[in-house]
Amino acid sequence: MKNDILEAGAIYHFFNRGNNKENIFIEDRNYNYFLKYLLPISDVYAYCLLKNHFHIAIKIREKEELPEKYQEKIHLPFSNLFNTYTKSINKAYDRSGSLFQEHPQRNRVENEEYLRQLIIYIHLNPLKHKFSDDFSAYKHSSFQSYLSDRETNLDKEYILDLFGGKENFIYYHHEKQQKYEGLIDEIDKFDL
Repeated sequence: MKNDILEAGAIYHFFNRGNNKENIFIEDRNYNYFLKYLLPISDVYAYCLLKNHFHIAIKIREKEELPEKYQEKIHLPFSNLFNTYTKSINKAYDRSGSLFQEHPQRNRVENEEYLRQLIIYIHLNPLKHKFSDDFSAYKHSSFQSYLSDRETNLDKEYILDLFGGKENFIYYHHEKQQKYEGLIDEIDKFDL
């Protein structure tokens, strides 16, 4: 992670991939373990956990909403996540060394339009990297959680409002998918 300080109340896009493009998620239980460290300090807006990399959009809670032990050390749950997860994978799969290519990357999200585009980008990632032909059915993404009435740890109300409701949320994702697939088709024509 960059040395600059994470700010309470700010929205970030975190991403990273496996060292030497190795898988960072080996089996289903690995995916479930991954996000739990971030919940005490953030609202999760979107995620996509692919075998060899991940994308997460989160809002750091306001300082007064943070557990006291993290108010001056917002970065600590992120450090704990990546260190603990790496140790767990190394132990479980008899490996050693760095699991991640580098420190997690992050970009601060400065406006709602960028956040909408980011959420769509995150959800379309399984399609982009050919992990699935149907991004909406990808198991380790937050997309299906937005369609479900089940309670989750996502801030569904805020994000669905940001898109103008569930129908628009679905529409914008499928519209971007069609544009993306059209681009791929055009590029493929040049490869003939």
